[in-house]
Amino acid sequence: MGLLCWLAGILIIFWLLGLLLNIGGGVIHILIVIAVILFVFDVIGGRGR
Repeated sequence: MGLLCWLAGILIIFWLLGLLLNIGGGVIHILIVIAVILFVFDVIGGRGR
């Protein structure tokens, strides 16, 4: 889960930069939603092990 946490953190940073600087359009919002979904699936899957 370490790699997924790093990716989620990086995407959140880019998402915040996109909101503050109005760059990236809707693409970064789609990426952050995908990252959150993957994170939730990873957490749910990790608890089952």
